[in-house]
Amino acid sequence: MHGTLNQDKQSNKESVFAAPAQKKSLKLVLYAALLLLLLVFGEHLSRNSLLPALAPRVDGTSNTISVRAFHLLQRIDAKLCSALGCVDRAVSDFAAWKITLATLAPENARDGLKSPANQSVLQVEIQNRLAMTVLPPNLEITLTDAEESEIKSLQFTPQEWLPKAWQDAHPDFLRKGIPSGEILQVELPISLPQNAAGYRVRVLYP
Repeated sequence: MHGTLNQDKQSNKESVFAAPAQKKSLKLVLYAALLLLLLVFGEHLSRNSLLPALAPRVDGTSNTISVRAFHLLQRIDAKLCSALGCVDRAVSDFAAWKITLATLAPENARDGLKSPANQSVLQVEIQNRLAMTVLPPNLEITLTDAEESEIKSLQFTPQEWLPKAWQDAHPDFLRKGIPSGEILQVELPISLPQNAAGYRVRVLYP
């Protein structure tokens, strides 16, 4: 005894098995789209804290792939801001700043007897090494004696330590911040106490 399977019945069975598979794949696509939408809106809502945390460094210590990926994220973020609106403000971040040079030299060595006694010039080179704009910090100079005990502390606001020519070229720097990778060279006149033997320079936000 032998027989043949009806083609209609076979195709019906195949369609019965195919329907759940199609529904499952459709659900996966919808879940993936929903997850992507949540990630996009989550990034937009937490952008002011998320972007600084993700920002790589542009001083050569971060790999190029992470820098390119962050620039792509910034372009997506800019498009979201133009479409949905956002509060676009610069951030305060201690980790952004790298003091690459700090030298204290007597000013009267250059100007003869024009300067008062113990008047010196602190030369500082400082860089914003994050891949985004950052608000300028205050500069604090701590003078120490021979035993490295603090004898005097000086603070300079951004308006005081940023070069005047740079401020004129960036009049809105207190709101927009200092661009990524910007290197600033600063000269600050300082009157040294008689027992000053050393100094420390650091950045701080009030």
